[in-house]
Amino acid sequence: MNFGTFRARAEEIFADIPPDFREGVDGLEVLRKTVPHPTLPGVYTLGECLSEFYPSDYGGPGEVRSRVVLYYGSFIELSRSQDNWDWEEEMFETVTHEIRHHLEHLAAEDALEEMDFAEDQNFARREGERFDPYFYRAGDRRARDLFEVDGDLFLEREVSTRWLIENPAFPVELAGTRMRVRAPSDVKDICFLRLPAGTLEIAGDAFVVLIKRKGLREWIGGAVRGGRVRIAEVEAELEPEG
Repeated sequence: MNFGTFRARAEEIFADIPPDFREGVDGLEVLRKTVPHPTLPGVYTLGECLSEFYPSDYGGPGEVRSRVVLYYGSFIELSRSQDNWDWEEEMFETVTHEIRHHLEHLAAEDALEEMDFAEDQNFARREGERFDPYFYRAGDRRARDLFEVDGDLFLEREVSTRWLIENPAFPVELAGTRMRVRAPSDVKDICFLRLPAGTLEIAGDAFVVLIKRKGLREWIGGAVRGGRVRIAEVEAELEPEG
């Protein structure tokens, strides 16, 4: 898609959004520039919501004015690397994503910023880079201990060494499927147990995240080692239910 067609279609998508949702958004700007992620290779910023905040004379958040910006060069780079690239879908998702940023600024919410952080950290995990091991908690909470980030599911379980010894294979129910998951013999501080592909009918991967509950001696040992958190990601072994 050339730049002229891209800009025209983006403006149509923006104009089709109901006015109530665009209130306070001064317009759409389409730039030719490419904006790579500062630390994650192969990741590009497709758009931004640039907001300015005007405090009320009486206190409170006051007025928020925003501009939505799309980066055509970033779209080009990603279209070259993905065989199933859908221009229409990606443009619509980006415009509406940035409009949601504006709405959350109006509501003084930061949920979307947290989701962006979670998605960046999940990408780093997939690429074998360093990541915040608790990143998934900033994702979409599906249940008390269940989180979704970019199509991946993370079910959190806090366990002790004794519990693991007594329950080498433990029951799990995830996405309506019951199973028994066998814990590895050496559970690190945080262990991402990746369920085998096809176990669940979901688009992404599914994990049981074991967080090891530490006793006093273990906490002291961790402090002596400098407080390092040991992280592992392994393929989960499943056993027949019952």
